Amino acid sequence: MDNITTYVILAALVAFLLWRNFGPNKKASAAVVLAKIEAGARVIDVRTPDEFRGGGYPKAMNIPLGELSSKFDRLKPLDKPIVLYCASGARSSQAAGMLKKAGFTDITNGGGLSAMPK
Repeated sequence: MDNITTYVILAALVAFLLWRNFGPNKKASAAVVLAKIEAGARVIDVRTPDEFRGGGYPKAMNIPLGELSSKFDRLKPLDKPIVLYCASGARSSQAAGMLKKAGFTDITNGGGLSAMPK
């Protein structure tokens, strides 16, 4: 492998790590999530119904990621705070992007269920 290829691979890796850690739908800290919930944010679990039946965050509403776009009307008004979570944070990150693209303005990615505040 020549030096140019090595530099391109390293640059791509650095860009990916920066995007993952500082991107637009990055997981919020537990303190931020808790503050949003205490201020009245809706908590949305975007896991499957089977996963949700196995246990979820208190008072969370289950709207699976695959059904989210058809349920936007249930989540209005657009400025109502929403906290999203899933199993690992990947689906909640996707859901955050979908909601932001649809015009929702106060979206917080809580990450995985285990990362949600107790």
